[in-house]
Amino acid sequence: MAIINVSRHQLTFWERLYFPEVFRGLMITGRHLVTNLLHRRRMPIFSWPEVKRPFSSKYRSEHRLMLRPDKTPRCTACMLCQTACPAHCIDIEAKEHPDPRVEKFPVKFDIDLLRCVFCGLCVEACPCDAIRMDTGKMDMAGFTRTEFVVDLNYLLKNHPSGKDPHSKGIY
Repeated sequence: MAIINVSRHQLTFWERLYFPEVFRGLMITGRHLVTNLLHRRRMPIFSWPEVKRPFSSKYRSEHRLMLRPDKTPRCTACMLCQTACPAHCIDIEAKEHPDPRVEKFPVKFDIDLLRCVFCGLCVEACPCDAIRMDTGKMDMAGFTRTEFVVDLNYLLKNHPSGKDPHSKGIY
């Protein structure tokens, strides 16, 4: 193993004081301030909550579970979404369905939204299009951690206005 000597130049007095760099940083800040004051129309400002920020239709927001026409969950409790989740925030318990045409159904379907990274891998892994992330809800607030663990009933009722919970189209 060879030893490599690295020569370092000595800092000057002004470089040791960091004065030029501080001055350059203040100049950049001042330039942004003047630009924003003179061109107010170009500033990306929304009067939230009166005016909602527009989001893309592909934006992944809160989860929802889809329903069959007979108002039962479309989920077959195959555990693929739970397996695909990198944050391990989905917890599913399955039970045998009384209908012989349906193998299983979820008794418990919990998602911990504080652990969720909203990557959408659970949506991609679902073979029967039972879970979606197209509610459009951006504001999540709560006082305790337990308020962010959503259960099966919440997910079945978490449908955005104007979207049919029985629809078969993707997004």
